[in-house]
Amino acid sequence: MHKIEIAPLAKQRVLDWCGREHIFADIDPTKTAHIIVDLQNGFMAPGAAVEIPVAREIVPNVNRISEAVRATGGINVFIRYLLDPPTLVAWSHWFNKFMTPERLKLMEKTFAKGCEGFELWPALEVKDGDLIVDKTRFGAFVPGSSNLHDILQERGIETLIITGTATNVCCESTARDAMQMNYQVIFVADGNATNNDAEHNATLNAMMALFADVMTTDEAVDCLTRPTTSQVAAE
Repeated sequence: MHKIEIAPLAKQRVLDWCGREHIFADIDPTKTAHIIVDLQNGFMAPGAAVEIPVAREIVPNVNRISEAVRATGGINVFIRYLLDPPTLVAWSHWFNKFMTPERLKLMEKTFAKGCEGFELWPALEVKDGDLIVDKTRFGAFVPGSSNLHDILQERGIETLIITGTATNVCCESTARDAMQMNYQVIFVADGNATNNDAEHNATLNAMMALFADVMTTDEAVDCLTRPTTSQVAAE
């Protein structure tokens, strides 16, 4: 598991600007979606093309949040990174300039539909009622990447809980765009994973500064399961 280090200045900025440590502590679970990003074999299996070993360690936390979301009326959305022929054309600079031809062939053999690397990691608990959405960019909300936004809007979703891999790539990209599309974003510190602690913590600090409420798994589950302010007032 990553060693989490958030700068005191980042925490103080939240207090100065927002007046409290957790800005989305009082959420409606029935209007909440847990977005599980790219926990696929191609990122998680030993020796995989883009193996991120820590991603295997966060799975129990991801499953805990998924169970809490189901129990409280929200939805779980499992995101899969898909590399298909149209994406190779539309996103050609990424594939042609950021990787060698050999690396590109490996990526195609890993994340094309039907490949073993494309499938969700088997230790994830995916149950009836959960959704699976494919995306073709780092961020799920990039135009043309997926239909995630339409799915969430149809269900009246207001809050997103982000877990998955890689912290500083697909998870961060999805969270940044989500906030600017007016979702309340909770970014789970011990429910995301990347290549090393430095990259992981850089994202956590950026998220806390402007984009999301950074919580632990325990804190996120507590937000889902405790009575909301409106429920308490109604009693």
